[in-house]
Amino acid sequence: MPYTSPEESIPLILKYLPALPHWPQLPKRSIKENMYIQFSEGFPGISLRENNLIVEQKEIFYDEIEQLINNYDNNDFHSYRVSSDYASGLYSFTDQQFPNALALKGQITGPLSWGLCVKDTRGIPIIYDDLFGELIGKFLKLKASWQENLLKEVLPETIIFIDEPYLSSIGSVFITLPQDTIKSLMEEVLSGIKGFKGVHCCGNTDWSLLLNSSINILSFDAYNYGDSLGLYINDLLSFLNRGGVIAWGIVPNDEEIIELETVQSLCDRLLKNINPLLEVGFSREDILKQSLLTSSCGLASLTPCGVEKVLASLSILSREIQDKYL
Repeated sequence: MPYTSPEESIPLILKYLPALPHWPQLPKRSIKENMYIQFSEGFPGISLRENNLIVEQKEIFYDEIEQLINNYDNNDFHSYRVSSDYASGLYSFTDQQFPNALALKGQITGPLSWGLCVKDTRGIPIIYDDLFGELIGKFLKLKASWQENLLKEVLPETIIFIDEPYLSSIGSVFITLPQDTIKSLMEEVLSGIKGFKGVHCCGNTDWSLLLNSSINILSFDAYNYGDSLGLYINDLLSFLNRGGVIAWGIVPNDEEIIELETVQSLCDRLLKNINPLLEVGFSREDILKQSLLTSSCGLASLTPCGVEKVLASLSILSREIQDKYL
């Protein structure tokens, strides 16, 4: 979100998203709340230089690696907290009351995207290093476990999303990792989440990779890529048949575009995206019962007025669909 303090953002979340509130990431408050830097504390040899994350072999480097592996083996996630300096919104969020919440939603940057943005001293993403590549999944698993347990102290039901924007680059020259390696890394992190877990990708990707993973929720930009799931209809059917949920990012996070949309036009767009599933035996009601509605992606690039427009549209759209179809 585009605010510089939790006090500006949390009231809006509680107002418009009371059933599934999330803690706000505030990159404009501090560079430490950038989605990659935010979850970097405690990784062996890591330092922040000119707003870039660099890993180097310092004097205690191998001691830190040994400690990480020991903590991983013992599932000791307590040493991998995200401090308030890196996530002010998380701590203000957990101080709130949530009388109408079904679950609390948190998020962590995924291993592919994180591993591509953290570099070694040569400027090479650490995900391509055999040692670091193995440590990334273990490290983020402990981070995810710590966050989930913190939220569960406030409300037993939680949803933790792994944010993976770089999944949209799979198959390009930019990412040369095999899909099996990517899936293994993601499953490592997902294994640290005991409650509901999902993945969000804001671009187009090979959705079969996620639909056949251990996630409960697939979150994607349905405004711009709503018809892309239809290309994976068999995987999608299997996902839904095992109780999976689709989080349709149907409300655009673009300030100019949202001004051109109405609740009715967004509803029409959503129903059009659902139509391919109706052709293979699902009813509209069944699909909607296994759906969430979200914005297409994060809101940090919007003005405060734009944020409120998106959240209000999302809230009204949700109510209208429930009233009309459920």
